Amino acid sequence: MTSLEETGIDTNVQLPAKTSSKDSLFSKFLDLLSSVRLGIVLLILLGLACFLGMVIMQQNVDGFDLYFADLTPAQRLVYGTLGFFDIYHVWYFNALLAVLSLNIILASIDRFPKSWRVVSKPNLTVPIRWIRDQKASREIVLDGKQDEILAKIKSAYAAAGWRKTKINEKNGRTFVFAETGRWNRLGAYPVHVGLLTIFLGGFLTSQLGHTGQMPLSPGQSSNQISELAFELDQMKQINKIVPFEIYCTDIQQKLIKKEDSISASNTIDWLTMIQIRDETGTHDAVVQMNRPFDYRGYRFFQSSFVSVGRARNITVRLKDETGKTQDVTIKRDGSVNLDNGTNIKFANFRGSFSVGQENPNEDTSNYPNPAAVLQVTASGETTQTAYAFGPQMMDIPIAGKPIGGYTYQLIDFEKVSEQHILSVQRDPGATVVYAGFGILCLALFAVFFFSHRRVWTAVEALGQEKFRLTLGGNTNRNQAGFEEKLKLLERNLVQE
Repeated sequence: MTSLEETGIDTNVQLPAKTSSKDSLFSKFLDLLSSVRLGIVLLILLGLACFLGMVIMQQNVDGFDLYFADLTPAQRLVYGTLGFFDIYHVWYFNALLAVLSLNIILASIDRFPKSWRVVSKPNLTVPIRWIRDQKASREIVLDGKQDEILAKIKSAYAAAGWRKTKINEKNGRTFVFAETGRWNRLGAYPVHVGLLTIFLGGFLTSQLGHTGQMPLSPGQSSNQISELAFELDQMKQINKIVPFEIYCTDIQQKLIKKEDSISASNTIDWLTMIQIRDETGTHDAVVQMNRPFDYRGYRFFQSSFVSVGRARNITVRLKDETGKTQDVTIKRDGSVNLDNGTNIKFANFRGSFSVGQENPNEDTSNYPNPAAVLQVTASGETTQTAYAFGPQMMDIPIAGKPIGGYTYQLIDFEKVSEQHILSVQRDPGATVVYAGFGILCLALFAVFFFSHRRVWTAVEALGQEKFRLTLGGNTNRNQAGFEEKLKLLERNLVQE
């Protein structure tokens, strides 16, 4: 499959021999595989498959479980049977890529000799009639000696941009030939190389890559990612091991309005501070919303969060028996020592406090009744549990009960969710795809912004020191620009 070739007559092309009725089936099959029509059909089918992959949510995308639950049983069965939930890994998608790649390779091999002849062995002499039949052609009659006329033509060529000329004689006529951008004829082949490189990168990713979810809370470590797999109308979760351990040191959520909830609409950024531990040592990293982190071929993205309200740090007001108050700030899982030797540890936080066990599925992102759970150890005494409530619950009896000689009031806290969920992606073909797109962009730029321009001038003697010049040529694109250049050549000859 090649890019569009020039319109008009190519004098390097020989008429094909008549097809014999005894051609083998294998030859016909190769002709079909290398045909441009087949390539176009395959591109359309591949585009349709990619379109389905965009319209139908894929199983490795966050939120697929909810999307799957909303489908009818018939949709689940049909989509699952046809592989629409994982279309980039289904057999027919890979088959389309393979056949299209073969079509590009065979088409390139089949058409390269013709293109190479145009580049390496241009026709220096052509029939006068053929020159006149070109869209851009002119005739001029000049007086002078032949050597002077040829010198004028070469000078006019150079002024118009054709600096290298070739002069040949045939049948009593002299031909002056020049061309620019002849390598543009081979521009289709870098385009093919770019496409094949992109296909190769996509194939490597589809076969060797994977994407999964890794939930992380502060103080938690993991070396597993989970991804959804689909079999007909059943979903299952598959766990995969990564070759290193991820330890979460901290999570943070930057809010637009501090007093509002930790919903996504009120969040500027999510930050997950991690340590990667492997045989090479410990490596600190931060994964942000728009700043993924790459390590050993794996890329870490912020994917989602659990809508359970927690606190990254708290500010508690302590009030002793005399009524004296002091404010202390404690980080999550941290503690503070008072002057009298009392130790206060930040043990837990609830966005909606209630007596009894916390409901792990409750959405507390609005913090309706925030409260901090503290572990208080007075000097020489056993550890006791205290509660620091916000203004909503300061009037309940437990809020005024002294623990370790103090009562506790929650003055302020930094809001954060309980858990961040990272998307971990292994993409071994990413570099190959980027290289393919680079080759493709450069090749397309060279193909469409430059052109192969050829011009012939036939010099015929009309009498003593009188010659007729027949100018003509062609280009494979930008015909209007080429005609302007031929007009410039004509003006230069007349001025000469």
